[in-house]
Amino acid sequence: MKASVIVFPGSNCDRDIQIALANSIGGPVDMVWHGETEMAKTDLIVLPGGFSFGDYLRCGAMSARSPVMREVVSRAGQGVAVLGICNGFQILLEAGLLPGALLLNAGRNFVCREVNIRVENSQTPFTNRYEQGQVLRIPVAHHDGQYFADADTLAELRARDRIAFRYCGIDGNGDAGGPDYSPANPNGSIDDIAGIFNDRKTVLGLMPHPERAADPVHGGTDGRGLLDSLVSALS
Repeated sequence: MKASVIVFPGSNCDRDIQIALANSIGGPVDMVWHGETEMAKTDLIVLPGGFSFGDYLRCGAMSARSPVMREVVSRAGQGVAVLGICNGFQILLEAGLLPGALLLNAGRNFVCREVNIRVENSQTPFTNRYEQGQVLRIPVAHHDGQYFADADTLAELRARDRIAFRYCGIDGNGDAGGPDYSPANPNGSIDDIAGIFNDRKTVLGLMPHPERAADPVHGGTDGRGLLDSLVSALS
């Protein structure tokens, strides 16, 4: 399996995901600078977390217009798997590869802590190593992570099993998000959404950081299942 990580000015989790992926793959991972206009053949493209371009304008807005993103959008259209984590999720939305928007956290504060998320669809290249309904403990670190979509988009996500993960309590339960979001929901995301797929389930964007929960040294390995799922599906 061949994987590529896109690096933007301000990316700060690019090396983290590179190392975590390399451990799952058992081989090297390409690092691709955002200014490139071409990419080598690859099975997986990752847009990492960080604060690309300092989060000026809207988070991810400038990165979505970087030269390399034309190639990322093209490869996604060809069915190449694309994973966007945190700022990478924001970039996927800005690039039009996923629907909806990520707004300022409902609490108006930067949130940096572990959260519980529930696996909503285990039948995808990103989640095949998990069980349906499994609860994972994964860190988040964001200021603009409140997922929002209009009623029609939300209905489409639900109907086509495009919600990948939801924030939840340790027992897997959680109340719907919105203005009166539950304590289990760190940012007020509508319907407790923590991650979504595109229609073909080949693109995933999520706010939690699986690469920060992929090594026992970091206190947990719940995130490694996502990376191992990709290796299993794409090798």
